[in-house]
Amino acid sequence: MNKNLKWKGLLIAVIVGVSAYLAYPLDKKINLGLDLQGGMHLVLEVQNDKAVETTIDRTLREIKRSIAKADMDIQRAEKNPDNSFTIELFDGKNLESVKKIVEEIPGLVARASESTPTKLTYSLDQREVKTIKENAVDQGLETIRNRVDQFGVAEPSIQREGERRIIVQLPGIKDPERAINLIGKTALLEFKMVDEENSLDDALAGHVPAGDEILYERTVNAETKAVKKTPLLLKKESVLTGDYLTKAEVRIDHNYMQPYVSISFNNAGARLFQTITREHVKKRLAIVLDGAVYSAPVIQEEISGGQAQISGRFTSEEAHDLAIVLRAGSLPAPVTILENRTVGPSLGRDSIQQGANSFIIGTALVVVFMVIYYKLSGVIAVIALLLNIVLLMGSVAYMEAALTLPGIAGIVLTVGMAVDANVLIYERIREELRLGKTPRAAVDAGFEKAFATIMDANVTTLIAAVVLFQFGTGPIKGFAITLCIGLLASMFTAVFVSRFIFDFLTSHWKVNKVSV
Repeated sequence: MNKNLKWKGLLIAVIVGVSAYLAYPLDKKINLGLDLQGGMHLVLEVQNDKAVETTIDRTLREIKRSIAKADMDIQRAEKNPDNSFTIELFDGKNLESVKKIVEEIPGLVARASESTPTKLTYSLDQREVKTIKENAVDQGLETIRNRVDQFGVAEPSIQREGERRIIVQLPGIKDPERAINLIGKTALLEFKMVDEENSLDDALAGHVPAGDEILYERTVNAETKAVKKTPLLLKKESVLTGDYLTKAEVRIDHNYMQPYVSISFNNAGARLFQTITREHVKKRLAIVLDGAVYSAPVIQEEISGGQAQISGRFTSEEAHDLAIVLRAGSLPAPVTILENRTVGPSLGRDSIQQGANSFIIGTALVVVFMVIYYKLSGVIAVIALLLNIVLLMGSVAYMEAALTLPGIAGIVLTVGMAVDANVLIYERIREELRLGKTPRAAVDAGFEKAFATIMDANVTTLIAAVVLFQFGTGPIKGFAITLCIGLLASMFTAVFVSRFIFDFLTSHWKVNKVSV
């Protein structure tokens, strides 16, 4: 065997060996898609109008802080029902100073018709509103993806659809209700002061003071698991939000053997938290998540270092999920579940069996045809085909791609296209033999003349597969992935491996006739 054939043989052996190692055992290395192993399919709609409201609320809080820091008094600063806000002064003395503070914030436009020497009204520019709504969907997509990744689902599919929708597919999910709670939780974390100056009873009777709201503290009985809701009268305005969070992790309170979530703030949040605790010693600070009070402890002393904890008689699972949503960040706007479908595993088993049957039958028919029609050359094509399947499975396992039912269809299609290249080569060899060439010369000419045709056919199909992968969703991508890998593998096996086998046979034995 010459050196050239040795290196080719070694390369083929290494590639096939690595692929076989990556693919074995097949049932543990190949991730199955939603349609094969069952799971959950969710269609979510982002309420991006709420993102605009949240932006106005946050902007108004920043303006109030800046005005207070500048030691200026104002009569009121409130949001209006149409998502504008109004700042009213006692007199016109500080008008220009307040204007300067407001106009430093980008995206705001003054409503001159509604403004007076003692009153300023602003709203968001329409281009800013459009940007906020678009960003809300994009940020929601990334936040949900981060939550699902930390939740630990193999090969989830999370994609945007249209202007406001997000498609989430979770193959093999074992606890759908928990997944929905994790994905759909807005996770808006707020710290609010408890109003201990006004009467809670009066507020419950319908006389809620201006600037206050009633929220409920949720406590769970450790023995009976009964949930108790205790009303609290809180200041509406948040003194601190989860935007400043840098870390959230589950810890155990060794005194009560209960899990809690420890949170850490960034430098700005730590300074703000220290100021809040210093100014409100012996007062209650409520920790509010999505409108529910988790705890409302009394501030005993100034807290430095930017550390706090959220407790609420959690189970380990609840504490873990809460830490996930806090680490991943809050959704910029609430999401509504428009569609919730659960695919049962029995459907997956049926699909797998049908897909496997189609693959076995298709491959068997191709093998029989090639051996009968092309004889020994057909056997070489079958060997190349089997190696092609090994390479394909190894590549799918290495890429950790999810195998879907359309993906199986892509594999079956690849089987047919793999031998298609051999058919082109063999027909060329037959033509060369009819022209009177020697077996060796006919094989060389057959491979060389068919190569350009094989390349053109595979490249055009590969372009179509890449387009399907780029713009397709879910199962379509599964089909495109297996088709792309199969095309590249078939180019290697049909041209390189088949040529090696022919060269090996003709170099070792004196061949007077090619069995084709």
